[in-house]
Amino acid sequence: MATNRTFTMLKPDAVENGHIGAILEKINASGFRIVALKLTQMTTADAQAFYAIHNERPFFNDLVEFMTRGPIVAAILEKENAVEDFRTLIGATNPAEAAEGTIRKLFAASIGENAVHGSDSDENAAIEGAFHFSGREMF
Repeated sequence: MATNRTFTMLKPDAVENGHIGAILEKINASGFRIVALKLTQMTTADAQAFYAIHNERPFFNDLVEFMTRGPIVAAILEKENAVEDFRTLIGATNPAEAAEGTIRKLFAASIGENAVHGSDSDENAAIEGAFHFSGREMF
């Protein structure tokens, strides 16, 4: 069942480089409503749990180290066709291959430091959103 919500994280590189405001503005300008938002920092256990699907991949430890090196901004976004529209807005994982005007084309430095996470399905959006927010934190 399709939902109208998706989950995103502005990753440590985007936060470190001062891109929070610009990325949130791009999200708002694209018609998304922010229903939950927080600045937080993932622990090693948090990052390992959040990215558990990748735990057998060779990049897993680097990913966990990267995601715990500084604060992130977690958000739940609402819009019709939210997951697909947000994936289009953020662009390809590799910023060199991302379409012009996408968040990753504008703000990411590399595949590893690609500025933003976006859920890849409605099911994962619900799981990822619940990982970071309690029901009382969503509006």
